[in-house]
Amino acid sequence: MTFTVRPLALLPALPLALLLAFALSGCVSLEVGNEPATQLHLALRDDAQAPVQRLAQPLLPALLIQAQPGTAMADTLSIAFTRREPVFGYYQFASWVDRPVRQLPRLLQQRLQARGLATAVGVQGEPMRADWLLTLRIDALHHDVRTEPGRARLALAVELFDRRSQTRLAQQRFAVDIAAERADSTAAALAMSQAVGQSFDQLLPWLEAELQRLKAAPKT
Repeated sequence: MTFTVRPLALLPALPLALLLAFALSGCVSLEVGNEPATQLHLALRDDAQAPVQRLAQPLLPALLIQAQPGTAMADTLSIAFTRREPVFGYYQFASWVDRPVRQLPRLLQQRLQARGLATAVGVQGEPMRADWLLTLRIDALHHDVRTEPGRARLALAVELFDRRSQTRLAQQRFAVDIAAERADSTAAALAMSQAVGQSFDQLLPWLEAELQRLKAAPKT
């Protein structure tokens, strides 16, 4: 259970009993900006700025994507924000449709399929065999509102493995932050989706270059 609480100096004047109730619940859910008092269910998307160009031929017969443990904020339906790192809170009236740790691998699967990088692209748990494994770890995903309207921050760590030899062949980290239009959950989710798109825009060329390098390397 993650205990996330904003500093008391940033909290509005609340009765002591209410503050204690928040603390005992395991996390504090407060709002940033003018949030509507109705529950919103927001989808994290791959908001690519340009259409994906398909490769002439696949680089691999099959590739499997596996989500790795990362920040606890990626493994919850709650949408996180911060006014002073490393202290985080959650939007009270908004949540993700699915946990980012599940959603991002599926979004990456769709992007790799659209690119035609492999003949078959699967997510761990699907009944598919593959000699190549790409792990995806979400190290950061939150709305940084230290200065309003804030920025969406996303950090991904990826590793490429040869499952036959159980060898890690390459690794890279991608960090993107996108300005939010407003200090609220809807604008934060939109900016995070744009950050996903830009992260994948960087990830795919890196992955393709690594696969080309490995294919060209002399066999030992």
